[in-house]
Amino acid sequence: MDANDPRVVIDENAMNWRQYAVVILMVVLNALDGFDVLSSAFAAPGITKEWSIPRSELGVVLSAELVGMGFGSVLLGGAADKIGRKVTMLVCLLFMALGMYLASSAQAVPPMVGYRFVTGVGIGGMLAATNAVTAESTNLKLRRTAIAAYVAGYPLGAIIGGIAASEWLLPDYGWRAVFLFGAIVTVAMIPLVILLVPETAAFHSTKGNLAGVNRTLHAFGKSALEALPVRADDTEKPKVMDILSNPKLRPVTLLLAFGYMFHTVTFYYILKFAVQIVADYPPGYPPSEAATVLTWANVGGFLGSFLFGMIMARFGIRWPTALMLLIGAVMVGAFGLGRETLSGWQWATILTGFFTNAAISGYYAAFARGFPAYARATGTGFVLGVGRFGAAGSPLIAGALFTWLGNDELLTVSCIMATGSIASLVLFMLVPERDGDEEMRRPAASA
Repeated sequence: MDANDPRVVIDENAMNWRQYAVVILMVVLNALDGFDVLSSAFAAPGITKEWSIPRSELGVVLSAELVGMGFGSVLLGGAADKIGRKVTMLVCLLFMALGMYLASSAQAVPPMVGYRFVTGVGIGGMLAATNAVTAESTNLKLRRTAIAAYVAGYPLGAIIGGIAASEWLLPDYGWRAVFLFGAIVTVAMIPLVILLVPETAAFHSTKGNLAGVNRTLHAFGKSALEALPVRADDTEKPKVMDILSNPKLRPVTLLLAFGYMFHTVTFYYILKFAVQIVADYPPGYPPSEAATVLTWANVGGFLGSFLFGMIMARFGIRWPTALMLLIGAVMVGAFGLGRETLSGWQWATILTGFFTNAAISGYYAAFARGFPAYARATGTGFVLGVGRFGAAGSPLIAGALFTWLGNDELLTVSCIMATGSIASLVLFMLVPERDGDEEMRRPAASA
């Protein structure tokens, strides 16, 4: 190991308060993403009533931000490797704030779809950049736990946002307040990012910027370096075509991308359809009660993401993630058995949320480990971008299945949707390990 490598300095030394502050802020930003993505779901009943639109048009609105996230993950995720993680995060916050504000004043479906797409572009780029910042601002000992906490922020934001929307924003101010609230909170994040988040040392190192590296190390309470090591990958350009043409990165990129995509098909089936299923399934529940299952699904997701970090710290990434994918698929299939009570439905969504989101946490840890620093945000952005198309397609696939098979074929539809995680498991196990990769493997018994 090179003592002049800033990545080694970050990896091997204890974290100071600034590094913890960066991780906490990344968790908050991911929570904001979670709220922004589901804000349209919270506002859906009000939109439907005010505009008198059918569910087919509402479905287009609900999918718009997911499509935007796909584009944002690829386009702005790549920008994070070119212009820096910090600048990219600030640009994404502006996209998100603008889209949320405009959505609060939309008067028809077409402009709303456009505004939600813009919001999604910002969210997609933000997810790629914040994942890279979390990985590059933490030491090796706490990195997987930090990434797990970061991933847990997404359902946490949905939980807090759901409570705020149902208990305060919707009853007191109406559906437009949900988007306006999101815009205000997004704008409030901009000065915090400017003040607390330094550009990562890993990014500066890939650009050969010694002064930038030392500024970041100083902010993190580390000693300055006298020189940077010469690295072969520093000369490579971080473009999507580069990671796809690189014989070492191409299989990692494609397997992670399509594996993640298949899992999001299963994952978003519950998030998008659980409320409607519970409302319709005999004996049926009013929308206000049926909506609680979405909150509980995110409670399960939060616990799964956070606790899974401890599991990965002990057993590595590969086999625990594969197990979560398998159990998650079983839980989604079992969801199709139906429940006789509301509490039964709530427990069903807690369990599906726990295991499916734990698998998401494993994928994020694999992203951070699978790509070298010079291409981390680009690779992560590409993978997330492909995955978002799976997410956007999930409600369309499920809706088509219900239309074709009938609403009473819940078990059949659930089992079909669960196969996404099974396909994901197969692809994840095929991901090759990088040279010297110990984090993807289970530790030896003597460890």
